[in-house]
Amino acid sequence: MRFEHVLVVGAGQMGAGIAQVVASSGRRVSLYDAAPGATERGLATMRRSLEKLADKGGADPDDVLARVTAVEGLVAAHLLIEAVVEDAAVKEAIFGEADAILPPDAILASNTSSIPIATLAAATSRPDRVIGMHFFNPVPVLKLVEVIRAPTTSDETTAAIVALARDLGKEPAEANDFPGFVSNRILMPFINEAAYALQDGVAEAEAIDTIARLGFAHPLGPLALADLIGLDTCVAIMNVLHAGLGDAKYAPCPLLVEHVEAGRLGRKSGRGFYVYG
Repeated sequence: MRFEHVLVVGAGQMGAGIAQVVASSGRRVSLYDAAPGATERGLATMRRSLEKLADKGGADPDDVLARVTAVEGLVAAHLLIEAVVEDAAVKEAIFGEADAILPPDAILASNTSSIPIATLAAATSRPDRVIGMHFFNPVPVLKLVEVIRAPTTSDETTAAIVALARDLGKEPAEANDFPGFVSNRILMPFINEAAYALQDGVAEAEAIDTIARLGFAHPLGPLALADLIGLDTCVAIMNVLHAGLGDAKYAPCPLLVEHVEAGRLGRKSGRGFYVYG
């Protein structure tokens, strides 16, 4: 399957990056986001990213963006990649609608970072053609795509998405359908424990991140990374892990919850563990 036409639903940080990478591979992209102004902001984000890459010898931004069309709803395509808020009910509604609109042989993929793919597959009449395609932020830069197959996902669907990921210049790694999959089952408790270290007064945020960066050779410390991801997303993923795995160690740190309830969501709100310009 070549997937010449891809529908990306969600034009935020992740959706815009996915649309950019897909369009840069020569494919046609329809980009949809129900939030007013979100698609326009996503296109502007893509242009800024493409211009930076063009300065380093990348493709002409106008050529790439010419393959992206803003649409006002779901449209028929060969592949759906959903990248909306980390909320199971919202995602299930999109998958149900996509099931009715996209051709029967189309694949429905989710960029979810924690929600079981089986719950999304159950909202459709094609559970064998539903799969997780979890990109990492920033999408144009990071190479990994976590490919998650539910028990109902067919071998054909998995092989097609693995091949697509490679064609997009990514490195696919397959995982089975458990809450948080591999990446966030490991990453989110790390972030959560860093938040506890801050809450308990073990060290200040800058010291915690410096120790992680220099001691573990990580490009970002866990608290700065949480701000990049979005603290609301971190809490949502921890809640999925906690509910799905039934272990108290996955409950979100109270400090994380406090930040989210106060609207301190990280970079996107201008303040999280750090303050942004």
